[in-house]
Amino acid sequence: MNMGIARYALLGACFLLGITATGCSNAQSGSRVDAGSQTVAAFTPGKALNASFTDSRVSGMKGVAESEQLRLFIEEETGAIAVLQKRTGEVWYSNPPERSTDKLAAGVNKDLLSAQIKLDFYNSFGQINAINSFTDSASYKQIKAEAIDGGVSVSYQFGTAQKTAEDLPKMLSGKRFEELSGKLDKAGQRALKIAYTENDEQSAFERNDSALNGLQLERALAAMEQAGYTDEDLQKDMAELGFTQEKPAPRIFQAKVNYTLEGDSLLVHVPVAGIQYPAEYPVNMISLLSFFGAGGTNDQGSLFVPDGAGSLIHFNNGKTKYPAYQQAVYGADQTMDRAEDPAREQEVRLPVFGIIREGRAMLGIIEEGASVATINADIAGRLNGYNYVYPSFYVVNKGEVTLDANGQQRSLPKFQERPMKSDYKVRYAFLSGDNASYPGMARYYQQYLEKNEGLPKRSDKSQAADVPFYLQLIGGITKEKHIVGIPYRSLEPLTTWDQAQDIVNRMQELNINQIKLRYSGWFNDGLDHKVPDSIKVDGEIGGSKGMREFAAFAQDKGVSFFPDVALLAANSGADFDQNKEASRTLRDVPAELYPIDLALNRRDRQKSPSYVISPRYVPSYVESALDGLREFQAGGIALRDLADSLNSDYRENNQIDRTESEGISKHALADVREANEQVMASGGNAYALPYLTDITNAPLSDSGFKLEDEEVPFYPMVIRGYAEYTGAPYNLSTYTNERQYVLKSLEYGANVYFEWIYEPNYKVKDTEYNHLYAVHYGLWIDKAADIYKQVNQALKPVQGKRITGHEKLQEGVFKTVYENGYYVIVNYNRASVTVEGKTIEAESYVTGGEPA
Repeated sequence: MNMGIARYALLGACFLLGITATGCSNAQSGSRVDAGSQTVAAFTPGKALNASFTDSRVSGMKGVAESEQLRLFIEEETGAIAVLQKRTGEVWYSNPPERSTDKLAAGVNKDLLSAQIKLDFYNSFGQINAINSFTDSASYKQIKAEAIDGGVSVSYQFGTAQKTAEDLPKMLSGKRFEELSGKLDKAGQRALKIAYTENDEQSAFERNDSALNGLQLERALAAMEQAGYTDEDLQKDMAELGFTQEKPAPRIFQAKVNYTLEGDSLLVHVPVAGIQYPAEYPVNMISLLSFFGAGGTNDQGSLFVPDGAGSLIHFNNGKTKYPAYQQAVYGADQTMDRAEDPAREQEVRLPVFGIIREGRAMLGIIEEGASVATINADIAGRLNGYNYVYPSFYVVNKGEVTLDANGQQRSLPKFQERPMKSDYKVRYAFLSGDNASYPGMARYYQQYLEKNEGLPKRSDKSQAADVPFYLQLIGGITKEKHIVGIPYRSLEPLTTWDQAQDIVNRMQELNINQIKLRYSGWFNDGLDHKVPDSIKVDGEIGGSKGMREFAAFAQDKGVSFFPDVALLAANSGADFDQNKEASRTLRDVPAELYPIDLALNRRDRQKSPSYVISPRYVPSYVESALDGLREFQAGGIALRDLADSLNSDYRENNQIDRTESEGISKHALADVREANEQVMASGGNAYALPYLTDITNAPLSDSGFKLEDEEVPFYPMVIRGYAEYTGAPYNLSTYTNERQYVLKSLEYGANVYFEWIYEPNYKVKDTEYNHLYAVHYGLWIDKAADIYKQVNQALKPVQGKRITGHEKLQEGVFKTVYENGYYVIVNYNRASVTVEGKTIEAESYVTGGEPA
C-alpha cells in the first residue's frame, strides 16, 4: 500500500475510534513533519557578555559591536537591541523604549511590544497558536547572548518542560484511588482528594482540572510521584475505564537571531537550522522585529510598504476600522492559493519596506527568504500605541486532506514535509538628511542592487532617441465551433504575420517609432499554447515561413520583435502529463488554474483548467523553447510568467519549496538572457531584474487599500535607467481618460502600451478570451499615435535617465526630477493650479530644467 494512503487510512481509523489527532500522529511510523522532527536541545544559559563600550544615549544596554557609522547595543535580559548612528546620534530601538507606559496594549499585545521574534505554530488539529520571545522566553530567563564576529548572536528557548495537569491521569478507578491514598501521608492524601472528584455513575475518580493550578498542581504531581504511579498503571486504568490519553509532548521551541553591523547597515539573520520545534507542533511562520523603529502617537512619519509601485501609510492616520496591511512578496503561490475570487490587488515586486520619520529613515531589504516573506504594517490605535512595519517568513505550510469512512467525513491537516530550505536575512539601512524620504530609500535600494548585480547593466542611449512604444499582438486563440451540432475546438486566427506587417506599416506612417512588438499566440495552438517541449508555428497565422519573413521585416523596419512564451502554466493534452509534470498541492493533487468569469468575478470551474508546471520541468522547457526560437533569429523573447509568478511543488518525498523554485527561475532567466540580446517580461519581480531589458505590466499604482494614504513611484525610481518599462495596455486598463494615462506615464517615467488584434472584436466574443473586449487595432491606432506623440515629446530628453527626485507639491500635483536636471510637473486636477511660479492647466503638465 502507498505509504501516504496508509498514513491517511490510519488517521481515518483513529478518528472513527475516537483517538485524538495527536495520538494518531504518534501512532504513525514517521513524523508528519519529517524534516521538522528536530530534537530540541536542553537550554543552557551562556556567559554574560562583556560590554565593549557604553553610551549615555543608550542607557541600560551593552555595546557589543561597532562599524564606521553605527554602534550596536543589547539588553541581555530581554534580547532587545539598539543601533546608534554615530554621525547624527539617532538611536533605533528594536522595541519601543516607552512601551511600558502604553495605555492601549494589554495582555499578549503588551508583551509583544517587548518581543523580538514571534513564532506561529500548528497544534495537532492544524490550529494556529503563537509564542513570542518575551512571554515565552525572557520571562523564563531563557535568552542567551554570545559575541560573534561583528555583532551578537541571541538564542531563545520558548516554553519550559514543566509538567501540567495533562501529565496526571484523566481518571482513576476506585480501587486505584484507594491504593494510591494508602501510600501517601496526610498532605499527599489531601492533594489527591483536591485533584480528583468522585463520579458515582462510573465508580471512578475524575481529574478536577479547575483545581489544578499553581501550588495545588505541584502538590498533586508530587503526590502521584510519591505514590509511585507508573505508565503501566495508566495503561491498565485506560483499559478498565475505557478512556484514551497520551503523554503530552513538551512544547519547547528554539530560535536564534544573529545581529551584525556592515557599514551603514544592520544585518539580521535567522538560520532555519536554528528554528527547532517538536514534530507535533510544526512552526508555520516567524515574525521578525515587529516594532523595530516603531513610531508612537506623538511622532510624525510614514510607513513605506511595497504594494505595487509603492505606498505610504502615515503615522496615526486614524484608520483603525480598516484591516491592517499584509501582502506576500512576489504574490500568491499558485499551489497554495485556493481563493475562488481573483485578487485585484497589485503584487509586491520588491522585497523591501521602511519607516520614514522626521529627519531619518530606515529601509529594510530582505536578502534571503524573500520568496516566502510577507510584509505586515499597522497604525497606532488598534492593538497598541505604535505605527510599525515588519516582515514574517513561512517555515512550514499546511494543507488539508479530507477522509471519508463509514459515511463520516473529516478534514485533517497535512503539512509540508520539511521546512523551507532558505535562511531568513534582512538588511536594515539607516538614512538621514535628504535621504530620509521615499526617493532616498529608492535611491539607496537602486545602488544596493547595482552593487550586488541585481539590475541590468545600463546602456548608453542617445538623448535624442525616441521613447519606446510597446505593442502586443495576438496571433490566434482556440475557439469552440460546431459541425452538425457536434462541438470541436479550432484555432481562430486574429492576427496573421502578414496582417502584423500591415499594422506596423500603418503605425510608422503615423510616426509611432521605436516599436517593441510582443507577439502572443503564435505556436502550439494559440494564445494558451501547449507546453514548449517543441515549437511548431501555427499554420493558421502563416506558419514558420510567415514568421521568418516577419522577423526579417521587423529587423528591416527597426522594430524589436519579442515572440511570447509561457513557461509556468500548461494546458492538459498529449504533450503534458499533469500527473507527472504538474506541481502538487499539499493535498497531493495537481495544482489547477481555472479561468476567470468576468461577469461573476469568480473562477469558472465549469471550464477546463490549466496546470501549474512543476519547477523541476521549467529548465527543460526553457531549453526547448530557446532551441525552437533559434532558427527564426527574432533577436528577443517575451516571457509571460517566468518573471511574474513563483510556485512550489509539494509532491510527496520530492518537495520543491518556493525558495528553491526562485533559484530555478533565476537559472532559467540567466539561460534566456544568454541566448537573447533583448528579454521582455511581464511583472518584473526583483530576482528577475538582472536578466531583463524590458518590463510590461510593471506596477504603476498601489492596490488602494483603505489603510494606505499615498501612492509613490518607488518601483519606477528603482528600475528606470536600467530597464525600459510600461504598465498595463491602455486599451485594457481601467483608465477612462487618456489625459490621466498620459500624466501617469510622465510622472512615473513609463512608456506607452497597447494590445491589439487585426480582426474585429466580435472574433473573441463567446470565447474564453472575453477579457480581450476592446482590442481591434483600427479603433485605437489614431489615439495611440496621439498619446505616443505627447509622451515622446515630454520624455525624449530623459530617455534612459534615472529618476532622482519625486514629490507631491499639492493635492493632485506631482514633480518628477531626472538625473540630468530635467523635470516634469503633472496636474491631475480638473482645474488649473499655480506651483513654483508656473501655472499648469487642468489635466496637463509642464517641463523644465536644462538636460545635461
